[in-house]
Amino acid sequence: MPTTREKREAFRQLHESGCFVIPNPPDAGTARYLEHLGFKAVATTSAGFAFSKGLPDGAVPRDMMLSHIAEIVSSTDLPVNADFHNGYGADPGEVAQSVRLCVETGVSGLSVEDSTGPRRPQFEIGVAVERIRAARQAIDQSGGDTMLVARAENFFGGSRDLAETTKRIRAYAEAGADCLYAPGIRTPEEITAIVEAAAPKPVNVLVTSLGLTVSDLAALGVRRISLGGMLALAGWAGIARAVAPLSESGSFAGFASVREAPNLNALFGQDQG
Repeated sequence: MPTTREKREAFRQLHESGCFVIPNPPDAGTARYLEHLGFKAVATTSAGFAFSKGLPDGAVPRDMMLSHIAEIVSSTDLPVNADFHNGYGADPGEVAQSVRLCVETGVSGLSVEDSTGPRRPQFEIGVAVERIRAARQAIDQSGGDTMLVARAENFFGGSRDLAETTKRIRAYAEAGADCLYAPGIRTPEEITAIVEAAAPKPVNVLVTSLGLTVSDLAALGVRRISLGGMLALAGWAGIARAVAPLSESGSFAGFASVREAPNLNALFGQDQG
């Protein structure tokens, strides 16, 4: 099994050239399955984990999230990027303390949003920059090889102001972020603007439009592609499809698709025939 240092080095190398997909498993088993399929890194999903606990996205307390992140890290040989909300702190000092705890889980990267809460209004840009600087300093002091991803939440917050988003992306890059992320951008024009604002640093794009392929995003200069909560939602959609006929008419026909499931006993080394 690779060491934490080796995982972090491999993760940084992935960001140096090309384009890769970093899927977001909601649990340890899914993380291991994604490793089995050949993905080079994974990221946690705050929404996917929250839903598994019967909570809305943004409602998972810090200690519970840290425990979940540590479980994902220990479940796979792959580098793990932590979806760490807004750094679990309103002021820079609180962000620094939380980031240090996250680094201790062994993550290879972690993201910090500029949103103030579940409804996603944003911190004023000056405060947001200081929070990124505090996260950068905390990483440098406790694990300098951990990548810092800064997220500008404008498009998730409802403003969809591209000029303000690019302004924040530039500011966060200058404040020490290693990778930049503006979830919610969809069009080639929006993506190109973010890539140019972050340059020469890499950009992460969240898949929100099914019309673009990995090749399309790579051609736009995107370095990594996240699925966010899509894997978790796909699982919930499968459950909904399976149980709907049962709850409506007593039919088990919705479970026909389980024949397509992989042999998980074999995958996890517990095949009992």
